[in-house]
Amino acid sequence: MADLGPVVWPPAPLRTERLVLRESEARDRAAFIDLFASSEVRTYLGGPRPRAELANAVPEVPGRRPGVFVVDHDGAMIGIVTLDRRDAERPGHVRPDAGEAELSYMFLPEAWGCGYASEACAAALAWFTDAFPGDPVVLCTQAGNDRSVRVAVKLGFTEVERFEEFGAEQWFGVWSSVPRSG
Repeated sequence: MADLGPVVWPPAPLRTERLVLRESEARDRAAFIDLFASSEVRTYLGGPRPRAELANAVPEVPGRRPGVFVVDHDGAMIGIVTLDRRDAERPGHVRPDAGEAELSYMFLPEAWGCGYASEACAAALAWFTDAFPGDPVVLCTQAGNDRSVRVAVKLGFTEVERFEEFGAEQWFGVWSSVPRSG
């Protein structure tokens, strides 16, 4: 992923009704490993990575870079939301020069079905709109990942194309700042 761009990082923690989006801390390391080792979480993301490999590779404070928000619920990490610049070499762009911001998210399975992804992503999108007014935001997920597509649509992403990447059909959408109900 390309650098997000000129922005003060980390921002003050973003607070929603139930969540805090904040910078990563050392106490989040185990949850990062759980995310990347989970076969459920990684079903549409290339599969789980071996826990032993992650134990050696994940730094003491993982995900500490501009654009990575830890999603905290009641003092514990339940997922991450990221905003990065989409690589120009990848398919799926809405700008002729590429470099759109791309939203992505991963949540631990025990946090699924509670609306946390929508809530956290909406807060991250609001922050991004303030930090980068007028910049488009895109989202790409496997077309077969119904849950992720539903979150994207609920957030206000509109499908603009589908293409083959990573051996699967991808759903590619662009964000309009007016979220849909449902």
